[in-house]
Amino acid sequence: MFSKTIEKAEKGEVPMLSKNAEKLESFVGSNARIKGEMTVEGTLRLDGTIEGGLNADCVILSEKAVVKGDIAAQKIVIGGTVEGNLRAKGLVEIQSNGRVLGGVFAQKLSVIEGGEINGKIEMRMEESPIVDSEPKALN
Repeated sequence: MFSKTIEKAEKGEVPMLSKNAEKLESFVGSNARIKGEMTVEGTLRLDGTIEGGLNADCVILSEKAVVKGDIAAQKIVIGGTVEGNLRAKGLVEIQSNGRVLGGVFAQKLSVIEGGEINGKIEMRMEESPIVDSEPKALN
């Protein structure tokens, strides 16, 4: 599943995983099970299970990953299962095997065919300046 993403990253077509992007700083293996809040600076790839909240710059969940708690990050890629809310300042991507049982609050959302979201979706756009639509009188 990740082979196409890796090929695109090597060509620089996937900004999050390109050679110019920040490197993967933290990894939680498939045999790991963590209970409690977890905060990571940089990018976190999760193959294991976390029971509690997760906060990082970028979060990537593999197909084996399970999170029972909320995730907050700039970018979130879901290949596994999340039982909680996703809050991203940028992009949330739900891959074909991804499953979210909770709300998604993000500026951008991508759901690949087969991906599931069972919860509220709220898209926040960048604030733009208010423009007065009424013409002003000339004196």
